[in-house]
Amino acid sequence: MLNALHVYRTYFPDPQGGMQEAIRQLCLATQAVGISNTVYTLSPQPHPVEIFREEGRVVRSRSWAAPASCDLGGLGALARFRQLSKQSDVLHFLFPWPYADLMHALAGTKTPAVLTYVSDVVRQRLLGKAYAPLMWRTLRSVRAIVANCPAYVRTSPILSDRSIRDKVRVIPLGIVEESYPVDGDESVFPRLGLEEGEPYFLFIGVLRYYKGLHTLIKAAQQVKARIVIAGSGPEGESLRALAEQVGARNVIFAGQISDHEKVALLKRCQALVLPSHLRSEAYGMVLVEASIFGRPLVSCEIGTGTSFVNAHEESGLVVPPEDAAAMGGALNILLKDSSSADAFGRGARARYDRFFSGPALGRAYADLFREVAT
Repeated sequence: MLNALHVYRTYFPDPQGGMQEAIRQLCLATQAVGISNTVYTLSPQPHPVEIFREEGRVVRSRSWAAPASCDLGGLGALARFRQLSKQSDVLHFLFPWPYADLMHALAGTKTPAVLTYVSDVVRQRLLGKAYAPLMWRTLRSVRAIVANCPAYVRTSPILSDRSIRDKVRVIPLGIVEESYPVDGDESVFPRLGLEEGEPYFLFIGVLRYYKGLHTLIKAAQQVKARIVIAGSGPEGESLRALAEQVGARNVIFAGQISDHEKVALLKRCQALVLPSHLRSEAYGMVLVEASIFGRPLVSCEIGTGTSFVNAHEESGLVVPPEDAAAMGGALNILLKDSSSADAFGRGARARYDRFFSGPALGRAYADLFREVAT
């Protein structure tokens, strides 16, 4: 059995996000085809140091600080990474995490490495310039670079660079359907004041600056249906203030929801909406989640994987970013045209089966790991 070491700055059981879930799904999918997985990560409270989960072993060192969302470890983290690298057949880095590049450079390991390129460095321009020499060292040293969709390869100034483009592969992120609860917790509906059969649109995610929720809240004024925003995050207070300011009384802030509540909400929503307006939204795993349940999708064209997961007029509708009128128009189409909504839902499920299912994800990454390990 081939041993893969996945390296990312944070992982379960610390507060969850899209990338942690993507790693979990990758581990579950490759485990089914003969890959043994270990996740190496940092944590503010790494006790216990080792955790055994369904998808594999999680090994943690202390995160001493996290400036600009870049967790930093100490000498102990470097020593643990070096030890784990020697025990592994292939390393798998999730980019960007500059501290992982530093560990890789200092560890001197000969274990072959693969890197999944999740996102360009979008917001931290000055830090990005300082990081560039270390970044290019890593990109040129790994044996393969995985992009999540063709559009990101075309639009990323890094991935299109001639010095590395020959090693770039495309493998979409996916979800193992069996890892999700079969039954949803329907007590969430009375908690949110939603009546039986009442149509609503759904956003799920961390409330961050790049999620475009200001546009969705402004669009809500045009839509005669509830809009449920599920999740918490740093933009929560300002978004609630905006909703009150513009009189968007049909917007419901659900806060954090459980996995069973999420399943219940996904099964009954009119559509899943991801209004992200910046390239920091590199993929949108929640779009894949909604596709499992055959729900129509609405997203924005930002030149990333969101428009690969949600193919315009196949699995849903894609509108310009930060265009409240276009967003409201798309929601109203799905609200009023049930035949189109049903067709998009079937299209979303078909794309899930073809591109984003557990078997598709597992085979693609396992084949790549075995290729670079030989």
